[in-house]
Parts: sequence; C-alpha cells; structure tokens
Amino acid sequence: MGTYLVTGAAGFIGSALAMELVKQGHTVVTVDNLSTGIRENIPQGVILIEGNAFDPMIIAQLDQWKFDTVFHLAGQSGGVTCWDDPVYDLNSNVTSTLLLLEYCKKSGCHTFVYASSMSVYGDENPCPVREGDEIKPKSFYAVGKHASEHYMRIYAAEAGMKCTALRLNNTYGPGQSLDFRRQGMVRIFVSMAVRDHFITIMGDENRYRDFVYISDVVRAFLMAAEGKEPGMYHEYTVATNRKTTCGQLVRMIVDLLPFEVKYEYKGSTRGDQFGIFCSYEKIYHALGWEPQVSLEEGLKTMTDWALSVV
Repeated sequence: MGTYLVTGAAGFIGSALAMELVKQGHTVVTVDNLSTGIRENIPQGVILIEGNAFDPMIIAQLDQWKFDTVFHLAGQSGGVTCWDDPVYDLNSNVTSTLLLLEYCKKSGCHTFVYASSMSVYGDENPCPVREGDEIKPKSFYAVGKHASEHYMRIYAAEAGMKCTALRLNNTYGPGQSLDFRRQGMVRIFVSMAVRDHFITIMGDENRYRDFVYISDVVRAFLMAAEGKEPGMYHEYTVATNRKTTCGQLVRMIVDLLPFEVKYEYKGSTRGDQFGIFCSYEKIYHALGWEPQVSLEEGLKTMTDWALSVV
C-alpha cells in the first residue's frame, strides 16, 4: 500500500479522490485550510494538517511522511472569487504549487498531479478545444493555473519528476456543497432549484460548457499518477467532448425535479468564458481514460442526492 498527499481533501473533488485512495487501503494525508471545504467532507482515516498549502511552516510538517504521489487540488476555486483578492488567489493557486514542487524535489517524491482548469484556454479557440490550442486566460484564476503548469514543466525537466496537469472541465456530482454558489454551474443551478425553486442564470442562455461527472474526474487523477507514458511533463484536458448550453442544462435540471422551478437570465459574470467544450482525445490515447457517466445519468444522481439532503 502507498502513502499519498491529497491537498484540499475537505473540498468536493479532493474528498472524492481521498475516499477512493482510502478504500484501496492507502495512507492519505491532506493539507486544507477549510476556507471553503468542509471538515466533515474529509474521509475517515485521512490525516488532516489544517492550514494553507502556501505556508512554508505547514509544508514543513509533511517531512514525517514519504509520499508516492502528491495530488495538488487545494486552492482558491473558480474565476468569480479570484477578483475578491487577487493576491490570495496567487498564493493559493501558484505559491502553493511551487512550494509543493520544491518539497517533492527535496523529499524524493517523483510524481505530482495537479488540478488545472480548462479556463486557461479562454475564448479564442474553435471547439472542441485541444491541448495544443491557444492559451489566453481571462481571469486571475486562469492565469494562476497556467503559471503552475509552467512551474511543473520546469521541475519535470530539472528535477526528473513526473508532473501531470489535468485541465478539468466543469466537474459536478453528489457531495458538492449546495451552500457555495460562486463556483460550479451545475452545483449553483441545482442548489437554487431544490432550495429556492427559482434559478438565476448570469449571462446568456446560449453560453455553454462541458460537464464531467465526479467519478470520471477521480479516475483521471488515479490514471495520471499510474500512467507510464514517455516524458516527464504532461497536460491533459479532462472533458466529454459534449457541448451543453446554459439553457439546456437548466431545462434538464428542472425536468428532473418533482416541483415547479422558475428561472430567469440576467447580468453577466466578470472574466467568465462564454463557451467551451473540449476533446479528450489526448488523455484517451495516452492513458486510456474516457468519460463513463453521461450528463443525463449524472444529473439524475445529483438531483436525487440534493433532494435527499435539503
């Protein structure tokens, strides 16, 4: 059995990844400041170091373990909140990555997997977007994610580490906090629908995204850590190659609920991409990963879960 660091295990994706590793019998440690994550989300048996992953004193506490892989998922999450405090966004998403890469170099951990984002692409590319397309971030959050990728590329070349950046598209599923309505389109709409019976959609109904179910995203992290592809630095887009507009998503959610839900479109979101969906061709050929849960199936599971917890 191995020993793994999963930063951000109080969050949605981090907790799901940590849970899977615990189920497999591994030792799992997490660093989480609990700023948006929930302590109760951390799976039983996971060792918590409470604090910021960009704090050198917190990183120093990791010296008591020898990690097989560092999965770095902690950080300020989303393009909306990055405008509140750009310096915190920088520290949370970039400084943390740099400190953890340096820790891996010094401690001899040779595998580093990072939660990047499709937001690095911006709006300039024809869809489906692929890894070699233009990078033109529209938010501080996206700039930070891309900067972290470059740090990983350098450490892979200079320190011989295997570094993989997963550019995640919109991840959703059961367990995503319904209290936080500033990131995650599916989560926001489902929360409004089941709690308020009314959905407010920022922007045009024709805005579009690519939605990936949580279990598929967890598999991508595990396969990235285990992959034997040649080379030391890799970046993969985790996606479904399916375009879904805001209007389509809202109507799908509304149709799944046992009561009437009204909705309206208004305003816009600063720095948000108008539309993107992505190819998963590269990660399929390199690792054999492909999405297994359809949007219809995933939304049904998530709305059933949401109704059970409200």
